[in-house]
Amino acid sequence: MVQQMNNAFSFAHGEGDAYGFNGTLMEVKATGQETNGVFSLIEGLLPTGYETPLHVKSKEEDMYYVLEGELTFTVGDKIIQGKAGTFIFVPRHIKHKFKVEGSSPAKVLFMFTPAGVEQFFIEMGVPADNYELPSGSVNFDMDKFMATAQKYGIEVIG
Repeated sequence: MVQQMNNAFSFAHGEGDAYGFNGTLMEVKATGQETNGVFSLIEGLLPTGYETPLHVKSKEEDMYYVLEGELTFTVGDKIIQGKAGTFIFVPRHIKHKFKVEGSSPAKVLFMFTPAGVEQFFIEMGVPADNYELPSGSVNFDMDKFMATAQKYGIEVIG
């Protein structure tokens, strides 16, 4: 007996599960559960001045596609200016970070392969009711961040 498999799915803008994460909004478009672990995809809305710490992922490759705004990426020893339409590939075990530049928020697609690290953002995030940047002060638990990062193979360097 042949089993027919069609796991096609789609999410329009604003339809994915959204999470406030350290002053950003992360809308999950695809998880490992939905892609058989092949990849995950998150659409991030990031405020001006937002910056990630320098870090290394040991379990997956990162891909970034800038939809709106301007970012500066540091990947290994390279500095990459990311404007709308820029694609950045970061192999696992390479230190990297980024910062949102300019005067307006940035919108970025984050793709990870294989999937798994999207669960870090889900676990660290707070469910959001709508697709907008969180307002008010951000209550960020650095101890939880570091423990959760380690759980998902993320080494924070600085």
